[in-house]
Formats: sequence, structure tokens, C-alpha cells
Amino acid sequence: MENRNNAQYTYQATQISTATKEQLLLITYDIGIKACRTAEAALAGDDTKKDFGLANREIIRAQEVIRELMVTLNTDRGGEMAKSLVRLYDYMYQLLVDANIKKEPDNVRTVRGMLEELKETWEGALVQLLQDYQTAHPEDEDFRAAISELKGEKTQPADKPQPQLKVQPRTQAAPQKAGSFTLAG
Repeated sequence: MENRNNAQYTYQATQISTATKEQLLLITYDIGIKACRTAEAALAGDDTKKDFGLANREIIRAQEVIRELMVTLNTDRGGEMAKSLVRLYDYMYQLLVDANIKKEPDNVRTVRGMLEELKETWEGALVQLLQDYQTAHPEDEDFRAAISELKGEKTQPADKPQPQLKVQPRTQAAPQKAGSFTLAG
């Protein structure tokens, strides 16, 4: 079991250290969603089956995720949208504080649903950016190779025609860094 945990930790550390800013955002959402799910499960059932210690730790972890999402927002560059997100994150944070005090899963479930919806929205936006970049730069072989790698496909030689790639959001795990291409400008 020890080797498995070490391998998983090493994989996660590599995934995080090689991730783009956009991928880190999605990983952060995943951590918050997982923490909420675990807290919900710990608070489920009757009082004899509840694990208040685990629920407390996971709710605090979800709060830390929300705080991280808040502090990484640039309200000067992001304008009203970023300010709205700060208010939403603050609301989510308060729901988690209340959930931890009352030891009831309803607020945790609400926050998890919001995190899932926000993650889905960001994934859609990132996919659109990738598709737009692909359309604008069909000659970018590094990009094409990186997308093929992300999709688990073998790359074709440059002299063969390249098909137009359809990029789908990944929901299982965040994709690995796409070669030299990043969405950040």
C-alpha cells in the first residue's frame, strides 16, 4: 500500500508541476469537488455512522480551495466578472462554514454542485480556446502533436494531411501539459 501511495503522490506532483495555469484551475476545482464529496459522505446517515472529524477536515480543505480560487483572481484585469466570482466564492465559503458548524451535508452539497458547474464552464471555455487556436494556426505542428498526445493518438508525419482535431473536455483527470503550447498569452 505504501508504494501505491508514493506512486500516486509522485504522479500527482508531476501532474501539478507540469500543468498550465488553466490546468491548475481545473485541478483546483477537482480537489474542492472531491473534498465536498468526502465531507458529504462523512455526514451521511444517522449519528452513529457520521464521521465528524473527517467531515471537518474535508470541509476545511474545500474552504482552502475556495480561498485559493479567490486570491488568484485578478479583479483589476478581470473586471466585473472577476468581482462577481469573488462574491460567489465568498458565498460558497460561508456555506461551508455554516455546514461545518451545523454538521449537515446540505450546504456542502450545494457548494459541490456550484464547483462542478464552474469547472464545467471553464472546461468549455478552454476547449473553445483550443479550437479557436487550432483554426487560426493549422500549421502549428507542436500544437497538433500535443493535442494528439493528450488524446492518446499517434502523430502523423508532416507530409501527410492532418485531420481537423475535435477537442473534448476531460472529466476524469486534468490533461498533461501540451508541449510548448499554453493558453496563457
